[in-house]
Amino acid sequence: MTPAAVRKAGSEERGRTLPVRWVVAGGVVVLALLLAGVVAVASARGEEEPRVPGVDSADAGFARDMAVHHQQAVEMSFIVRDRTDDKDVRRLAYDIANTQANQRGMLLGWLDLWQLPKVAPDGAGPMAWMENEGGHGDHEAGSAAAMPGMASEEELVRLGSLRGEEAEVFYLQLMTDHHQGGVPMAEACASLCAVPAEKRLAAGMVEGQQSELRLMRDMLADRGAKPRT
Repeated sequence: MTPAAVRKAGSEERGRTLPVRWVVAGGVVVLALLLAGVVAVASARGEEEPRVPGVDSADAGFARDMAVHHQQAVEMSFIVRDRTDDKDVRRLAYDIANTQANQRGMLLGWLDLWQLPKVAPDGAGPMAWMENEGGHGDHEAGSAAAMPGMASEEELVRLGSLRGEEAEVFYLQLMTDHHQGGVPMAEACASLCAVPAEKRLAAGMVEGQQSELRLMRDMLADRGAKPRT
C-alpha cells in the first residue's frame, strides 16, 4: 500500500471512530443530566410534600364529610333530572352532579392515599374535625343531622314524588339549603386544612357553590318562589 493510501485509510478510520466517541460521550452527558433532573425533582417533591394528615385532622374530616355531602347532591340531581323537562334545571342538575361526583372521587382518593378510614373514628360522627381543629359551628357532632344542609329522607322521597315545576322548585330549595350548608364546611377546610391541594379544592368549592346559589335564587324567582331559608 502506498503512503498516500495509508494516509487515506487512516483518515477514513478516524472519520468512522470520531462520531462513535462523541456519541458515547454525549450519551454520558445526557444520562448525567437526566439523573440530575430526577434527583432535583425528587428533592423538590420531598420538600413540598406535606405530612400525611392524622385520622382526626381537618383534612381527613373534611374529606370524609364532604364526600357524604356531595353524594346527596348527586342523588338529588339525578332525581330531578327524571322529574322535569326544563332545560335550565336539567342543565344545572347535570353540572352539579358531574362536578360534585368528580370532587367526591378526589376526596375519597386522598383518604385512600393517606390510608385513612372513610368513616369517622371511634363514632365521633360528622363535623367533629371542625372542633378538633379549633373551628366553630352550631352543629352537634355525632348526629346524622349534624351535617349542615343535608336533606332528610322524607324530603328526598317527596322530591321523587313531584313533577314539573313543583319538582323544580323543591329541588332548587333543597339544593340551596345544601349549598348553604356546604359553603361553611369548605370555608373551614380552606382555613384549617394543611394539604395545599385540598385547600385549593375547598376554596374552589366555595366560589363555585356561591355562584350556583345566586343562579338558583334567580331560577326560583322566575318560578315565583323563594329559598326556604
